[in-house]
Amino acid sequence: MKHVAFLRAINVGGHIVKMDQLKRLFESMGFSNVETFIASGNVIFDARTTTVRKVEAALAEALGYEVRTFLRTPQALAQIAATKLDANCTLYVGLLAEPPSDEAKRKVEALSTDVDTLHVIGSELYWVCRRKFSDSTLTGAMLEKALGQKTTIRNITTIRRIAAKYPPK
Repeated sequence: MKHVAFLRAINVGGHIVKMDQLKRLFESMGFSNVETFIASGNVIFDARTTTVRKVEAALAEALGYEVRTFLRTPQALAQIAATKLDANCTLYVGLLAEPPSDEAKRKVEALSTDVDTLHVIGSELYWVCRRKFSDSTLTGAMLEKALGQKTTIRNITTIRRIAAKYPPK
């Protein structure tokens, strides 16, 4: 079964990991057909079964720091990729480990501004940015605090490119 791992804290904040090293790490966990997609911590692999804990533990041991991991199937990515909220804006997707509580959803959505609109659907945070990202007053830390959990954020273009390359079977 195909899986896509979105890794937090890869090639940001001084944590530099070469994609060939990341590929070898996933192969050492027993996964097959391992590929990376751009140098921002996106790893595609085949596995009969896997758990986030297994991946996170192996990465922490190999890299020496915590790497939060968010797994999605090609089916889930196809659904995310199909999301259209505002064609004239940039859409970012925050991947979550689990759906946030109703209270957390309210807190996140209350952070919306004239520049940014936030929606939570299932285990994803959709961030519509109406201007340049640098014009936003929101930060990942603010979103994580409101959500009550960690997230990793990707541009919808990245999600759509991965979804197109690895469609559901």
